[in-house]
Amino acid sequence: MAKTYAKVFNLEGKEVGRIRLPEVFRTPLRPDVIKRAVVTIQSHRLQPKGRNPYAGKRTTAESWGVGRGLSRVPRLSVSSRAAFAPGTVGGRLAHPPVVEKRIYKKIPKKEKRLALFSAIAATASKDLVEARGHMVGNVPDLPLVVTDELESIKTVKDLKSVLINLGIWPDIERVTESIKVRSGKGKMRGRRIKRAVGPLIVVSKNNCIFKAARNLPGVDIVSVRDLNPELLAPGTHPGRLTLWTNSSIEEIKKIILGGGD
Repeated sequence: MAKTYAKVFNLEGKEVGRIRLPEVFRTPLRPDVIKRAVVTIQSHRLQPKGRNPYAGKRTTAESWGVGRGLSRVPRLSVSSRAAFAPGTVGGRLAHPPVVEKRIYKKIPKKEKRLALFSAIAATASKDLVEARGHMVGNVPDLPLVVTDELESIKTVKDLKSVLINLGIWPDIERVTESIKVRSGKGKMRGRRIKRAVGPLIVVSKNNCIFKAARNLPGVDIVSVRDLNPELLAPGTHPGRLTLWTNSSIEEIKKIILGGGD
């Protein structure tokens, strides 16, 4: 049964009140729509690529014909090495990437909003959050709502103390233990480190907390106006451990349910 109210905690982890949750937290779970929205967002980061139409074809190789006891693939005249044909050394690709391929996916606006609403609602389900692998044994309540004092934190030390009080720190330790160096050439291409995904902090405005949170492994922080399905459901899997500030919940009522993106 979806919750109507959520507990509000202070920076010491003590309950100080309750807040009425907006209707968006009672949206039915739609993993299919969430996956479609996340894949669409990911496609917008892809770079189009293609091949030169003459790649692998700029050669004098031609078939030697029959009667030599060799296959009839195109060969160089100066040696028996094959060329030009797909699957041979120095040959062309059989089906190379083409610039005409449409990799930028689109999604209807209403479907995108449904995916966002469903992903928001999934953050209130303990079963879904645990299924993603998050450590929520010490988290006092889901959805986890904190007073607006959180947005004024300026140092990593203070933020760490708050996360410990709220029972979120074990999840960050899980991320730290998961860090490893990628195998293969990806190490040279800007993706050297692999690690799990940690908690998400949603605020209504930037009051220095963005700098305080950026060095915590696996932690993402976002303004409620910039929420999207990929942040709430990394890898298309809904149920990310999310920490909301009191004002961000109020902002959802005004912005998202008011028709804004």
